[in-house]
Amino acid sequence: MKEIIEQLTIELLEKNPNLSEEKARTWIELLASDFESSYAKAGYDYQGTAVVEKVMRQWIDSYGDKIHEFAGTNPKYAHLLKD
Repeated sequence: MKEIIEQLTIELLEKNPNLSEEKARTWIELLASDFESSYAKAGYDYQGTAVVEKVMRQWIDSYGDKIHEFAGTNPKYAHLLKD
């Protein structure tokens, strides 16, 4: 999973130059963890890292260029992404 996190971080940085590498990695780790826990709470069986990777790529493509704007509106993530 470490290699996937690194690759997704690079992809997010390419999509959003407003993020530092550290913040991009934090976003990827937070969103991947949040997705996995939400998926489990919904009662789905764990499908492996391939599903997490696929969803994260979809999110990067759809929201990556605006993700830095989201932190300020969501207290769940804001304190983790402060400068």
